[in-house]
Amino acid sequence: MKTRVLVVDDSALMRGILTQMINLAPDMEVVGSAPDAPTAREMIKALNPDVLTLDVQMPQMDGIEFLDRLMRLRPMPVVMVSSFTEAGSETTLRALELGAVDFIGKPRSDGGRSMEAYAEELVEKIRAARTARLRRYSKMSARPTPPAEPAAVPRPAGSANGRIIFVGASTGGTEAIKEFLLGIPENCPPILIVQHMPETFTASFARRLDSLCAPRVIEAQGNEKLEPGTVYIAPGHSHLLIRRGPAGYVTELSGADPVNRHRPSVDVLFDSAASLVGRQALGVILTGMGKDGAQGLLRMRQAGARTFGQDEASCVVYGMPREAFLVGAVEEQCSLDEMSRRVLNALAR
Repeated sequence: MKTRVLVVDDSALMRGILTQMINLAPDMEVVGSAPDAPTAREMIKALNPDVLTLDVQMPQMDGIEFLDRLMRLRPMPVVMVSSFTEAGSETTLRALELGAVDFIGKPRSDGGRSMEAYAEELVEKIRAARTARLRRYSKMSARPTPPAEPAAVPRPAGSANGRIIFVGASTGGTEAIKEFLLGIPENCPPILIVQHMPETFTASFARRLDSLCAPRVIEAQGNEKLEPGTVYIAPGHSHLLIRRGPAGYVTELSGADPVNRHRPSVDVLFDSAASLVGRQALGVILTGMGKDGAQGLLRMRQAGARTFGQDEASCVVYGMPREAFLVGAVEEQCSLDEMSRRVLNALAR
């Protein structure tokens, strides 16, 4: 049975482009398109679509307000379609917080990439959204401060023992990373994170995490010395690695070809952890579509690192953690609620 999609966008041109791209997929059909939220609401009732693509900025009621009401009254898989601007990225992150499964930027004709590649990514995201586990939004999810519990972690969980934490995620990862970091104390070891995300979004993502979490969170710029209590987010345009500097490890950015069709790639980060940090590393693979990170996490485990994977029940998309589990890369599998505690316990041992 085909996935039934409703396209919501105030631009007739954009509705036409998205409809054409989606209808080219043999397992999908666009059952309707709406120019605004009130029309979309009526079409959802009449057509009962499987997945919604939703424009962030619309007249009468913007996409965020509409999404908030939708997820409270009739939760369904939503893929946000956002502009590649700082304001657009901030709004999109809010949409993911409200329960949208994923997002994609609007197609551009400025030579960034081919329309064929864009269409392939769009249908992949819709395909994943249909089978995604919807996360109930609650107002508590925007906690301004992390819980007090992590501060009670024994001192060995700090950074003096030379440990480094490496994290990879994709679909559903923005909220999963936030939840993980909310359980991490200020005195944590350095943490390096790859989240599949366009380059216009990663700086906003880092700022959002920094405002919520106890450790300092920054977008990696390259050549930063790894410091305790600091989280380094891979920028959307480059692979993130580490290398040895004269006074310890430093971040390194690479513009090399995509790996597993991603740049940044989780495998690239995990491979640098395996080769340089070995048993002093801890690897964490969270919710995401595809298999990026599975082989890298396996190499980390083979090098003596402790490795953790998110379980199926708490993933938005059980893709990357599943692949890692199947190849034997995951030493401990646990729910997202348990992940930070399990990692901190491993650090304290």
